[in-house]
Amino acid sequence: MRSLWLTDSCKDSQVHALNPIERTPQSWLQVERGKLAKMSCSDPSSFYNSSLIKLAEPPIEPNFKPLDYVEVLAQIHEELEASPNHGKSDLYLLQSQVFRGFGEVKLLRRSLQSAWKHASTVHEKLVYAAWLKHEKRGEEMISDLLSQCSKCMQEFTPLDIISEFSPKAASNDLSYPPISKNQEPLLQCGSTSDHSSDIVVFHIGEDEIVCNRQKVATMSAPFHAMLNGCFTEARKRDIDFSDNGISARGMRDICKFSETGKLSDDLSPDVLLDILAFANKFCCEQLKDACDRNLASFIHTEQDAITFMEYGLEEGSQVLVASCLQVILCELPYSLQHEQVAKLFFNIDMRKRSIMAGSASFALYSLLSDVAMKDDLKSDKSAFFLECLRECATTSRQKALAVHQLGCVMLARREYDKAERLFDEAVNEGHVYSHAGLARAKYKRGYKHAAYDEISTLLSSFKQLGWMYQERSLYCDGKEKWLDLERATALDPTLTYPFMYRAAVLMREQSAHSALIEINRVLSFKLTLDCLELRTCFYLALQDYRGALSDIQAILTINPNYMMYGGRVGASQLRSLLIPHVEHWTTADCWMQLYDRWSSVDDIGSLAVIYQMLESDSGKSLLFFRQSLLLLRLNCPEAAMHSLQLARQHATCEHERLVYEGWILYDTGHCEEGLRKAEESIAIQRSFEAFFLKAYALADSSLDPASSVVIVSLLAEALKCPSDGLRKGQALNNLGSVYVDCGKLDLAADCYVNALKIRHTRAHQGLARVYYLKNDKAGAYEEMTKLIEKARNKASAYEKRSEYCDREMTMADLQMVTELDPLRVYPYRYRAAVLMDSHQEEEAIAELSRAIAFKADLHLLHLRAAFHECIGDVAGALRDCRAALSVDPNHQEIMELHSRVHSQEP
Repeated sequence: MRSLWLTDSCKDSQVHALNPIERTPQSWLQVERGKLAKMSCSDPSSFYNSSLIKLAEPPIEPNFKPLDYVEVLAQIHEELEASPNHGKSDLYLLQSQVFRGFGEVKLLRRSLQSAWKHASTVHEKLVYAAWLKHEKRGEEMISDLLSQCSKCMQEFTPLDIISEFSPKAASNDLSYPPISKNQEPLLQCGSTSDHSSDIVVFHIGEDEIVCNRQKVATMSAPFHAMLNGCFTEARKRDIDFSDNGISARGMRDICKFSETGKLSDDLSPDVLLDILAFANKFCCEQLKDACDRNLASFIHTEQDAITFMEYGLEEGSQVLVASCLQVILCELPYSLQHEQVAKLFFNIDMRKRSIMAGSASFALYSLLSDVAMKDDLKSDKSAFFLECLRECATTSRQKALAVHQLGCVMLARREYDKAERLFDEAVNEGHVYSHAGLARAKYKRGYKHAAYDEISTLLSSFKQLGWMYQERSLYCDGKEKWLDLERATALDPTLTYPFMYRAAVLMREQSAHSALIEINRVLSFKLTLDCLELRTCFYLALQDYRGALSDIQAILTINPNYMMYGGRVGASQLRSLLIPHVEHWTTADCWMQLYDRWSSVDDIGSLAVIYQMLESDSGKSLLFFRQSLLLLRLNCPEAAMHSLQLARQHATCEHERLVYEGWILYDTGHCEEGLRKAEESIAIQRSFEAFFLKAYALADSSLDPASSVVIVSLLAEALKCPSDGLRKGQALNNLGSVYVDCGKLDLAADCYVNALKIRHTRAHQGLARVYYLKNDKAGAYEEMTKLIEKARNKASAYEKRSEYCDREMTMADLQMVTELDPLRVYPYRYRAAVLMDSHQEEEAIAELSRAIAFKADLHLLHLRAAFHECIGDVAGALRDCRAALSVDPNHQEIMELHSRVHSQEP
C-alpha cells in the first residue's frame, strides 16, 4: 500500500513499486513484470544571433570518474568489510567522490555521513561534520527547525573539543620521586649541594616567586635535571629566570600549578600564551595541556580563530588548533573569503599540518578545495588547496583525484602546458577520465589532431563510454562529428551537449521544428538550465515571445540570479525586455493557464505560470508550496526545499506555517516530526493541507495494514475543507489508491472519475488499474491511451500502459519509454527478463549493463547480480551485490543474495 501511495502521489514522479527478486523464479519476465508498479530592446529576437555564435564546450569535470564505477564501488565495499574502524572514513570519502562524479547528491551525502559516523579521530569528526553542514547549507534557513530533531542534533551541534582530547595524566610525564631532607640528589657530581630546604626562589626582574623545588622538579625532565642534577641551579636557592620569556604573573601560576595541577581561572590569553611557550621550552606536558585547554575556551568567533591558530600551530597545541579549526570550518564557505583564513592553510610544513588535521589532512584539503572550486574554479585558492591536497595524498586514487582536479583548474586558468602535465600525471595514476583533460589541453594548445588521436586511442583501448565519443566530437567536423555525438547519446543519454549541438545545427539550417524536437528530447527527462536557455533562444528566433518568457521564468524559479549568453545578460533583465511583447494575464488568466498546464502534465510550463502569479501580493505561501511540488517532480530538490522555506516565511497564520514546517521535516527524512506538525496544525484549525500532510506522512510511516482506514478518514476530512481543484484532485487520486489497496474497487473508481472531472489527468492511471483488477485489460489499455493523448510528458504513461497489452505491444511501448526517457529503468529490466527467459543470458546481461553504464540504479544492479548467479558467475554476482549495497547498505534482498553468493566464493 505504501509503495503504491507513493507512486501515485504528487510528491514523486518516478517511483516504482518493486518487489524482491525470487530465488528461483518461474519466469524472469513475471518477476520483473510485478515490479512496475542580453541587444535591441525593441526586438527581443535579436538576442538569438549572439547566443549561437559558439556553443560552449562541455566542461572537463573535476571529479573522480572511474572507468568502471561498479568495480570501484565493489572494491570499496569489500575493503570496508575488512577494514578496522579507524580506516573506514577514508573509504567512505572515496565512495562519496564516486557518487559525486555521477551527480548522485543524496548518495554523496549519505557516504559523507557514514564517514562522519565512523570517524575515529577528533580531526575526522571536525572535517566530516563541517562537510555535511556545507553540503546542507541550503537548509540554513530551517536549521532552527531541523535542530529540534534528534537525528540532526549531533550534526548541528558543535563538537566539545576539550572533552574529545584526553587530559595528559601525570603518569604520562617524566615524573621523579621527591628528594627527602636526608637524601642526596639522584645525580652526584662530586660537589656539595644545599638541600637544607625544598624552597627554590625564581627571580624575574624585581619579582621573587617562591616555589617548592621538588614540585617544580617533577613537572619535567629538564626541570628535574636543573634542580636536582649536575647543573649550578641544583646548588642554588635563588635562580634568575628573567631571560626565559615568562612574566612574574605567569611564573606564579606555574608554581601554583606544580602544587595543585590547575591553572587559575582568571588568566588572560596573553599570560596563557606565555605559559604555553614556557611549557614547551621546558617540556612540561601537563602544564602545556592545561594551557592548551584554557586557551581553547577563548575561541568563539572567526577572529578568535585567526588570532590564535598560528600560536597553536607554532606551539603544537592540538586542542587550541582543533577549536580554531572547528570555528573556521563551521563558517564555510564564507570564512575562506577572508585572506587571513585562507593563508592559515597555505604553505604549512608537515609538522604543522599534522597538528592541524592529523590523519584527516587529505579529507581536510578535499573539503577546502571543494569549497574553493565551487566558488571560483580559476581562483588562486583553488590551486593552492589542490597543491596541498596533492601533497597529502597517500594512495594512487587520492593522487589521481588531486592532480586531475588541479589540471581542471589550470585548464580553466588557460595555463594549458601545466594542465597537460597534470592530466598526464593523473592518467599515469590510473584515472582514465583524465585522458579527456589531456586531449582538451592539447587542443587548446593548437594540437587538434593530437587531441583526436588521444581519444581515438582511448576508444580502442578501453571499454567505450559516452563521454569518450563526446570528447572526440570536439576534434572533428561534419558527418563524423555528428556520428560521434549520436554514439555518445546512445551510450550515455545523460550527456546534454550532444542534444544541444544537434539542436543548434538544426536551427542554423532553418529547421526550427526539428531543433525544438531535439532540445525537447532532453528536457523531457533531464531539466538543465543551459538547455532551457537554448530553447529560449529558439523561441526568440521564432518570435514566440510567450514561449521564451515561459522558459525564462522557469529558469528564474530555479536560479533567480541566472546569467545568460555566457554571463553577459541576466535572465531577469531579458524577462523585463520580453514582458511588453506578450499579452498581459490577469490573475484569473493565470489560474486558467495553471490548470491547463497542470492537467497536461507540463511541469515546466506550470512553474512559469506560478512564477508570474507570485508577482501579486496575496496567497504567496500556497503558490510557493505548489512550486516546491513541481520542482520535486522535475528532480530539483534544492530549489524545491528553497520554495518550501519561502512558503513557511510567507505563511499568514500559525496553522499554515505548521503545515509547511511539516512538509520540510518530511522532505528531509523526519517523517514522525512532520506528522506531529500536521497534528498541531489540525488542533489549531482544520484545513485541507493539514489533513493531507497527516495522511501522506502516515501512509509513509506506518506498516500496519489497518492504517488504511485512518488514511481514508483523513483524506475524507481533507476533501471537506476548502481548497482548489488541483489539490482536491490529488487528494481524490490518493484516496482512490488507498481504496484499491483495500480491495474496494468501486469506491476507488468513483474517486478517480471525480478527480478526472476536475481535470486531474493522472487519475487515468489509477482508473486503468481498477479496470485491470476487474479483468478489463482492454479498458485499462484505453484509459492509459487517454493519458498518453493528454500528457505532455508521456514516458510514465507509456510505461504503465505496457502492463495492459500483449508482449509485442509491450515491447513497442517500452521502447517508446526508453526513447522519451532513457533514465527510466523498468524497460531495461523488462527486456532483460524477456531475454533471460529466452535463454539469451549474455544479451540479457548486456541490456542491463547498457543502463548501468550511466545510471547507478539499485534495482538494475540487483537484477544483474541475480542473472550472474543464475549462470554461475559468482565473481560477477558478488561484484554487483557489493556495488548495490554501496547504493543501499540496508536492502534486505540484496543482503541475502550477497550472503548466499559470498558463501559460494572459492
